[in-house]
Parts: sequence; C-alpha cells; structure tokens
Amino acid sequence: MHKEDEKFIDVEGVKTHYYEKGNGPPLVLFHGGAFGHPTAADSAWDWSTNFDVLAERYQVFAVDKLGQGFTDIPKSNDDYCMAAVVQHGADTIRALGLGPAHLVGHSRGGYLVCRLTLDNPELVKSCTIVDSNTSSPGVELNAIVLGNPPEPLLSSESHRWIFEHYSYSPNHITDDWLDICCEIAARPDYRVAWEKMETEELRLRQFSPGLAADKSKMFAKLRDEGIKRPTQIIWGKNDPTASLEQGWVLYDLITKHRRDVQFHVINQAGHFSYREHPKAFNELIHAFVAANE
Repeated sequence: MHKEDEKFIDVEGVKTHYYEKGNGPPLVLFHGGAFGHPTAADSAWDWSTNFDVLAERYQVFAVDKLGQGFTDIPKSNDDYCMAAVVQHGADTIRALGLGPAHLVGHSRGGYLVCRLTLDNPELVKSCTIVDSNTSSPGVELNAIVLGNPPEPLLSSESHRWIFEHYSYSPNHITDDWLDICCEIAARPDYRVAWEKMETEELRLRQFSPGLAADKSKMFAKLRDEGIKRPTQIIWGKNDPTASLEQGWVLYDLITKHRRDVQFHVINQAGHFSYREHPKAFNELIHAFVAANE
C-alpha cells in the first residue's frame, strides 16, 4: 500500500478517502475502530500488510469509513452513530459503481459488512467478517484489555502499546502504520470528533445505545431471515477482545439459514489476525472469492 494508491470521491456530500489498486473482481476492505476514538486512530492503512498482494488478483478498494482516516467527519450530530457508518459504506460502493462486490470487514468493519449484506444484498457478492466483537453476542472486553495505555494518548508510543495488547505477536506493528495513525490523530477533524464523542458524550448518549439496539435488530434478522450472500468468518484464536467463543456463536446464528457458511481460525493470532498472518489470511480470501465469483 502506497500513498500514490490513494483517491477521494464525493459520497452524498462526504469527501471519502480510499486506496485503489489492481484489476479483477472488486474487493472492498473496511477497517475497524470508530470516529474520535481516544486510544487508536484506525484507518484503511490497517490493511497495508495485505493490500498489495490482494491487488495482484483483484481490484482492491480499502476505504476510510465515515469520520475516520482521511474521510470527512459526520455532517451532523445525528450521524455520530454506527447506522450512519453502515449507510456511508453502502453509499460508497454505489458511488464507486462496484456492486456487487466482495466485502471484507474487520472488527466494527465486520459489523458494517454484515449489516450491509443483510440490508443491501444487491451490492454484495460475498461477505467476510474478521474478528468482530461488534457482530457477535457477548460482552465487549476492550476496556479491560486496553485499559490505561501510556500517555499522551494517540502518540506513537501509545498506539504501539494498544496494538501490542490487541495482538498475539507485535511483529506486524510497523513504523509506517504508527506514522499514519499519528498523522490522522493530529488532524483537526479528529479533534472535533473526539470532542463530540467524549466531551459532549455522544458516545455514551447516542453511539453506544444506538449500536446496541442495531445489533439486536441484526441478530433478529440473521435468526429469522438469514444472510442472502455467501459468508465466511475469519478469527484469531488468541484474540483478547473478541473471543473465539463469540465467533462460534455468530457462526451458529448464520448457519441456521446458510449451510455454506465457513469459519476459519488462524492460530497464534490476536485481533489483527489478517496483519499477523497476511499470507494465510490472503489465501483464505483467494479461495473464498474464487468459489463465489
């Protein structure tokens, strides 16, 4: 992944940043995290260890979600919610003229692709959910596992500490990744989103309760109607924040309506399983896309 791969597109008035490379079936990658987060500035660069190899077979798009990376923050307070992030994801696919595309989402990006596939199956050819606590029933463990990072928050040292505590091995934590995280965290938009979410307490008053309600609706839809596109789940066996047991619960829920759903466990891998074992992860993507083209 390189800076020359980056592009911008207007998505319903939101200046949206993404990286694009390669030819072939469209493959869209959505990262995790959330806007204005106090401990980690996730972005599309999270996919930097996978992007170039995947682009040898696919037209790959790694998208900065609404309010993250170098994409504009929400236009109104009402859009500081996960529902707006999912809608922006769908609108981005439409704006790029990609549907149907193969979608891959990590963590909260996993929730995005699962919900988008349920609500807009016409935009999706296949759905891959990666280490997504947000997509799974159960308690979020981030506050326990990632409590008390070194200050100043969002510094290179603090980001490294956060990523180390997410991971089985720190070997995937590269300087370029830390540099991009710090560059994003220093943007004025990031500070505005932080103020909205933390100081104005939109996280507590709006984002979290809205997400909890949306998750309940998603689980009911998975249970009652099922997901309409081929789906695979990829999980790090040693993920400290999204337990393997949660992944199996999600798998069992999806299998009620889809016999072809796949579950893959990557050993000696934490929350960023795709970065810790990029070759194994990419091979799972290759096999799944080839089976569903």
